[in-house]
Amino acid sequence: MKRKLSVRWLGKPQAHDYVAAASYLTLLYDEGKAAKIAKRLREAEISEFKAKDIFRASRLSLLGISNSHVEADRKKIRAAEKLSPLLLVRDRNTGKVIIADGYHRLCAVYSYDEDALVPAKIV
Repeated sequence: MKRKLSVRWLGKPQAHDYVAAASYLTLLYDEGKAAKIAKRLREAEISEFKAKDIFRASRLSLLGISNSHVEADRKKIRAAEKLSPLLLVRDRNTGKVIIADGYHRLCAVYSYDEDALVPAKIV
């Protein structure tokens, strides 16, 4: 049985998270739309969702702990370091949630506790 660790979170996403989100979103949308979404994410309030619900809504696969980025975030959790909240986008055309930033953090958290509350900005 997985040991549940308490995950600590920063109060807000870090500046580089928005840059990463905008970069990722340019793969899905034109640069103008991606920039507008990133701006809306900066302005959004923090919400909380269960890790398992974010995965279900995103329809993404869980990355294993053999992924170096997931393992790096697992180490942060074990060391009680604070993680940055996720940046999420509701894609109304597909009915999916896009994880614009924080996929590896989400996988790391889920590996300890699928019911963990994960702070996120969502637009």
